[in-house]
Amino acid sequence: MAELRFDGKVAIVTGAGHGLGRSHALLLAERGAQVVVNDLGGALDGTGASTGPAADVAALIEKNGGAAIANADNVATPEGAQAIVQAALDTYGRIDILVNNAGILRDKSFGKMSVEEFDGVLAVHVRGSFLVSRMAFGHMKEQGYGRIVNTSSPAGLFGNFGQANYSTAKMGLVGLTKTLGIEGARANIKANAIAPIAWTRMTSSLLPAEFEAKFTPEQISPLVAYMCHETCETSGEVFTVGAGRVARVFVAEGPGWRTDDISIESIAENWDAIMAEQPYLHPTTLGQQASASMQAML
Repeated sequence: MAELRFDGKVAIVTGAGHGLGRSHALLLAERGAQVVVNDLGGALDGTGASTGPAADVAALIEKNGGAAIANADNVATPEGAQAIVQAALDTYGRIDILVNNAGILRDKSFGKMSVEEFDGVLAVHVRGSFLVSRMAFGHMKEQGYGRIVNTSSPAGLFGNFGQANYSTAKMGLVGLTKTLGIEGARANIKANAIAPIAWTRMTSSLLPAEFEAKFTPEQISPLVAYMCHETCETSGEVFTVGAGRVARVFVAEGPGWRTDDISIESIAENWDAIMAEQPYLHPTTLGQQASASMQAML
């Protein structure tokens, strides 16, 4: 198979100063993309700021013969999101690819989590992805082309102790991804999401030490790059990825149970049928789910 390249394409990668984002930016640039390397340069909890991380990655890309600029604007503010997209337009004249990777951690058990700790995480992951996507979407629509990749997490898909804020945010990105896939279809804008398992500064305290060598960010970036490529026609999907394994994750609905005389007791008596998984329905739009559910109810 011929090498998949991004010559002439312009990419924005948020949170690209470290870990996954850094790896994504380096790979896209290696394959010919012109990259806006965005990173606020703060700590894991979102405090502080520095131009250093983004500048270091952009400098490395240029050292390797690629094209990149550094950007340290905040994805969680409308002004910051606009500045990130504007940097791509001012420097390279267009925006073809957006990888929403910026994120923070403020882990705390649910009973001890403050409103600020909850809101702060959603502000970066969900609001940030929404804002930068919103600023880029119009330009992609006008040119009739775009690729968006959001960063979900197994914690969002399946839950995780001590991460009510993070898991809520990451599942929210699944909904955003699916809606962007639907609304972008007519303009050839594809949107997908990854739920990665990788050793980064965000996960080093959560994963066993032996994961570091095998679960590298570089094992995640090829999937991201493929979904950013013009030949990828898939949209509105979520994939788990790590250590060289890639798998589709999807929401399914079981066959269910129906009666003309529903009551608390009849539900209790038929709970096993309600909990059954097979044969499952896999709708890809709300309309498909609603139509199938209505047919099953009548």
